[in-house]
Amino acid sequence: MLLCVPDAAIAEAAARVAPGRLVGHCSGATTLAPLAPHEAFSLHPLMTVPAEGADFRGAHAAVAGGTPRALETARRLAQALGMTAFEVPDEDRAAYHAAASIASNFLVTLEWAAERVGGVDRAALAPLVRAAVDNWAAHGPERALTGPIARGDEATVERQRAAVADRAADLLPVFDALAEATRSLARVPA
Repeated sequence: MLLCVPDAAIAEAAARVAPGRLVGHCSGATTLAPLAPHEAFSLHPLMTVPAEGADFRGAHAAVAGGTPRALETARRLAQALGMTAFEVPDEDRAAYHAAASIASNFLVTLEWAAERVGGVDRAALAPLVRAAVDNWAAHGPERALTGPIARGDEATVERQRAAVADRAADLLPVFDALAEATRSLARVPA
């Protein structure tokens, strides 16, 4: 049985399952502990799953198993869905899940911020976003980085900051934090 419930509900849902069953969850940040005393596994698709559903083919999945049989079940389930399984140790699960949130959820938040600041339609921004992600995937962050910070053009960055302050002042802390992180990345040798 695979439980697809919010993380906080895993233990309660598992407690309702009759003993002796193989029980899994889909959480990326949660260990197998809330599934006790069942023979436990987990499978977390490293993929966005909006309300409309998702295509898992080609994605990766973090798997874990409390027994060899449970781990093999998680691996086979990932394979049946077209995913590549990999294991994440318990002590790394929160960091793994944070990375997934940064890569997916925070990217969506950044695009929302870009729409607010620039007044540019999502359809116009989408090719830029896709190209940036494709370049990052193909070449790594150091070589994919473009723009005024990568060029050392701080005068343009200051004009951008003033525009953010004018149009969406609540986003200034985000802009400043990301500009500083981008400066750090720009200093990393390619």
